[in-house]
Amino acid sequence: MSASRPLAFTNARLVMPAAERPGALLVQGERIAAIGTVDVPADAEVVDLNGLTLAPAIVDLGVFAVDVAACHAGGIVRIGLMPDQSPVLDDPGIVQRAALIGRPRLWIHPIAAATRGLAGRDLAEMAINVSAGARAVGTGRGWISDAGVMRKVLAYAHDLGLSVIAHAEDGGLTTGAVATEGETATRLGLATAPALAEALAVARDLMLAEESGAALHFRTITTAAAIELIRAAKRRGVAVTCGTTPAHLFLSDIAMSGFRTFAHLSPPLRAESDRQATLAAVADGTIDVLASGHDPRGPEEKRLPFADSSPGAAGAETLLALGLGLVRDGVIPLARLFELLATNPAQVLGIRAGQLAVGMPADLLVLNPDTPWQISADRFAGLAGNTPFDGMPTQGRVLRLYKGGDRLV
Repeated sequence: MSASRPLAFTNARLVMPAAERPGALLVQGERIAAIGTVDVPADAEVVDLNGLTLAPAIVDLGVFAVDVAACHAGGIVRIGLMPDQSPVLDDPGIVQRAALIGRPRLWIHPIAAATRGLAGRDLAEMAINVSAGARAVGTGRGWISDAGVMRKVLAYAHDLGLSVIAHAEDGGLTTGAVATEGETATRLGLATAPALAEALAVARDLMLAEESGAALHFRTITTAAAIELIRAAKRRGVAVTCGTTPAHLFLSDIAMSGFRTFAHLSPPLRAESDRQATLAAVADGTIDVLASGHDPRGPEEKRLPFADSSPGAAGAETLLALGLGLVRDGVIPLARLFELLATNPAQVLGIRAGQLAVGMPADLLVLNPDTPWQISADRFAGLAGNTPFDGMPTQGRVLRLYKGGDRLV
């Protein structure tokens, strides 16, 4: 628990919901007590930031592994844990255990399985799982092929006030595929699926969400066609949000060249035109969340032929630094980046966190956005270092990290 002594940050560059501004921030107990011009109590611990950035700590939506060291290295204090665990998060006892295992150093917000065993047939006990700590329900790594089942999932979730976090690929097209149709996959002789598989899944689920009024979040959107469908649905007032990952913003399917298994992801990397469309969707606000998709895989799963390797990448430690690249490139301002990383993910999960505001939890990170470093898979703090960005120079380091006013890093 946080000490009773107040904590004051002075001479900070505060990342507020609308913009950055200079000022101070006062923490009392586990919450933010004052922002801006602050009367610092005489007994407060004072941290003079000398112009460094003070921002909300990251809420990483859609993580596949509880990886405390990786999260802390990347400025993450809360995760939305995907239901694809062993065992699957489809039982209240399992959900409750998942919600508690990381505290107080990492708060885990379970995304319970929408169907039993993630099999896509029988609905899981959503209401009981919510009472056990689930903050949303999800389809996991897969797509619910039965439209009738997905319709029931959305209706039930709507009645409970939950978001449904969906994977957006039509399984009828993607079964057995490891890459997106295109020149690179053809040269490598890989089994492929058309990029259209994403838009087909999105179109169906949008229609069902519009009918039910349910809140629908597409975890990772990567294609121009799907983005345009979501953009149009938002204009109609459909309660839809969507996210993407740095890999799908900065890499195209060319990164698979040489059978680089670190670039074997789910969903797979797309054509350059889709990558550019995804960047534009971040800039115009269509994409709401930037997440790591953290799915660490050891050498036994990656040092295999491409088609036999497991999809996934370790993304928690590089999420913030790669996101800062969007700021340096002029795609979005810093305040918008932290909406993508913290504010909006918290809203999808229905939790009060993710922004610098009085009364909010004192989940904070101190950042030097200009600190240069090189991404090195061999030096990752977390469970594994399988990153498609291995060797890439970048900027931005977390210098201090706090959860509820307690310092973690």
